[in-house]
Amino acid sequence: MPDRLALPLWTLVAPVLGLLAALFGVAKMGSGGTVVAVVVLIASVLAAVHHAEVIAHKVGEPFGTLVLAIAVTVIEVSLIVSLMLSDAGGATELARDTVFAAIMIILNFIIGLCLVAGAARHVEQRFTLTGMSAALGVLTAMAVLSLILPNYTSSTSGPTYATSQLVFVAVVSLILYGTFILVQTVRHRDYFLPASDDHDDHAAPPSTRATG
Repeated sequence: MPDRLALPLWTLVAPVLGLLAALFGVAKMGSGGTVVAVVVLIASVLAAVHHAEVIAHKVGEPFGTLVLAIAVTVIEVSLIVSLMLSDAGGATELARDTVFAAIMIILNFIIGLCLVAGAARHVEQRFTLTGMSAALGVLTAMAVLSLILPNYTSSTSGPTYATSQLVFVAVVSLILYGTFILVQTVRHRDYFLPASDDHDDHAAPPSTRATG
């Protein structure tokens, strides 16, 4: 009997099509090629996220959240770097604007959509305030360091960091995120688990076949 949790076919085909599109330079084949490249790119990203979600369900919380975060970060950084390496104008500001857009989308659209959908389905929802506060605290600190503080530096012209300042901010950001990961996975792991074990809050873990 086939395993119901086996990976969908499109999640296996999309990455292959993405690789072929990159090798043959489909995006450079006029407007039609650009449209095809965009569709294949979106499908490949969704396939990658689906694979990460399957693994996240397999390993459970809080490590599953970490797997998803790493997967999304790798995808976003890859897209940002590829755009920065292109010949498009204003590429130097692209990383900052993209990070700002990602923060706004996550904190407003995605969280808002989850709240609305959860309220419509469950009416009353439960939250783990300690874990949420820790995550928002780290996110706020890193957002201020990378997006707001450069506007008040005077070492360089414009809202940018000098090299030494950039190294300092990078080190501080790594320390902040590393500390958060330590808290999430070791020190206060229970802060990031479901608030109650009275019933199953997540889908059943996928089978070994589904996770390869």
